[in-house]
Amino acid sequence: MRIISGIYKGRRINPPNNLPVRPTTDMAKEALFNILNNIVDFDNASALDLFAGVGNISLELVSRGCKSVVSVDSNFNCTKFISKISADLGVDNIKVIKTDAFKFLRQINYQYDVIFADPPYDNPEIGSIHRLVFDNNLLSPNGVLIVEHPSSFDFSADEHFFDHRSYSRVNFSFFK
Repeated sequence: MRIISGIYKGRRINPPNNLPVRPTTDMAKEALFNILNNIVDFDNASALDLFAGVGNISLELVSRGCKSVVSVDSNFNCTKFISKISADLGVDNIKVIKTDAFKFLRQINYQYDVIFADPPYDNPEIGSIHRLVFDNNLLSPNGVLIVEHPSSFDFSADEHFFDHRSYSRVNFSFFK
């Protein structure tokens, strides 16, 4: 994995093989950020990366200018890796939180400009992420929520849904 653009462009992220993650592929991540470049002003944006895994998306967000990123993952080794790679790069604006992402969504009361969620594809609550975000008013007025999901999910009937993109086995649904 690599950071595609921004101040850390080209830096490689080499996580240990024993982490329980399915990182977003570089191809899908590049396509995602090409879309986001047209709808998000990364400078001074705040972002939330749910099910952060190895911090692939968090680091890309910081590299592109986000002023703050909160990375949430329930796995100790994942949060430890994000903290380590952030320290190695000298990144000081990623806050790493080890907790269940659904619990986090139910307890916070802060609005983010970008929320990215990449839950395990077999998680039975995957279809409720967007509802938790909107029911708890966690997205800023011009913010965007992106949920990465398997092709078996169709969020198009939701009132906040505005786009879906598919890149091989990676699917992104976008909400405002």
